[in-house]
Amino acid sequence: MKNVQKIICVFICSVQLTFLTAQDTTQQVVSGRHNSKEQETKPYVILISADGFRFDLAEKYHATNLLKLRQQGVAAKYMTPSFPSVTFPNHYTIVTGLYPSHHGLVDNTFYDWPRQATYSMGNKKFVADGTWYGGTPLWVLAEKQQMVSASFYWVASESNIQNTNPTYYYIYNDKIPIDSRIQTVKDWLQLPEDKRPHLITFYFPEVDHAEHDYGTESKQTEDAVHFVDESVGKLNAAVASLHLPVNFIFVSDHGMTNVDTVHSISRPLSIDTSKFIVPFGDVLIHMYAKNKNDIQPAYEALKKEATDYDVYLAENMPARWHYSKADDRYNRLGDIILVARLPEIFNFSRRRVTPGKHGYDNAFPDMRASFYAWGPAFKNNMVIDGFENVNVYPLIAHILGLTYPANSIDGKFEVLQDILK
Repeated sequence: MKNVQKIICVFICSVQLTFLTAQDTTQQVVSGRHNSKEQETKPYVILISADGFRFDLAEKYHATNLLKLRQQGVAAKYMTPSFPSVTFPNHYTIVTGLYPSHHGLVDNTFYDWPRQATYSMGNKKFVADGTWYGGTPLWVLAEKQQMVSASFYWVASESNIQNTNPTYYYIYNDKIPIDSRIQTVKDWLQLPEDKRPHLITFYFPEVDHAEHDYGTESKQTEDAVHFVDESVGKLNAAVASLHLPVNFIFVSDHGMTNVDTVHSISRPLSIDTSKFIVPFGDVLIHMYAKNKNDIQPAYEALKKEATDYDVYLAENMPARWHYSKADDRYNRLGDIILVARLPEIFNFSRRRVTPGKHGYDNAFPDMRASFYAWGPAFKNNMVIDGFENVNVYPLIAHILGLTYPANSIDGKFEVLQDILK
């Protein structure tokens, strides 16, 4: 028996090792691209995301570089994520200026009827398939106007959206050391002017991972905040040495809260999986009816059964979420949607519950994200009130001098125009 266990252990370890070593760490380069002469004269924007970097973490854990840099520029009291307050929808909202119901990534996991397939952020094939994504990401906007862009990770940056990738990008992996990533950004900015990217995205997963695994009050989360802070400081210094008009925008996709790890919500008895497709969820559950006649009876039964969660028909979601059937341009919302109430989560598979979670009502303070900006385009030592993250897109487009069709996005340039010099 022990020998069998050893064999199984060796097999699992070899599979894991093969997966890790198989990660693609090479830079992807689209040949034949160059900046137009007009775009060569434009300023630069480096858009940084620290996943899960709640609005108060810089102060809470004394992130000295970020506190100093935002004082040289602009800090929002907070940035409100779009609903649901989860990673993929909000990262894609920031770079499209569209609410999730308008760009199509309505959750980290959701069902698509025409494809008869479930999109999941863990499905690398679907993540890389540009046909899943609506809207026009900033790098697509830039490339179509003959401005070179680059991405050291961002949701959908490795996807061929509108047949367009960033000129320089990486397939997401966790193998490239931070100093190598920073050096790559510096190298990009030292390319000849016709090849040099004016829009660069950069992503940190560390804070989100630590909060999920250990909670927001943990030493691990504090260490992750310091890692991001030190890395941003290094990146800022490396770029400053080049004496280029580079503007930095530091954001996060959502906040994080601590949940009840002992008591969680089991699958409600009223959910019949022979009648509904129910993808994975922990704060938000989508139920897709195979027969529309089953929606109302299931809804009424769930309403009677619900204690630690709220039950909605897709037609009557709160208007402030921009997340109802009327908003759903790609028909990807569930017919019935369940939303857990803090501090509870759904746990249908009865797996171990980790202490940190997000995805709740975006009005909850713990779901609030961060926004700081510094560089030659921004005013100094300015603090502004909270705002919705759909407004980052028109801000960046304005700085880079990129144009987009009127009414093609949900964000408004007027919301943030006063932070510019």
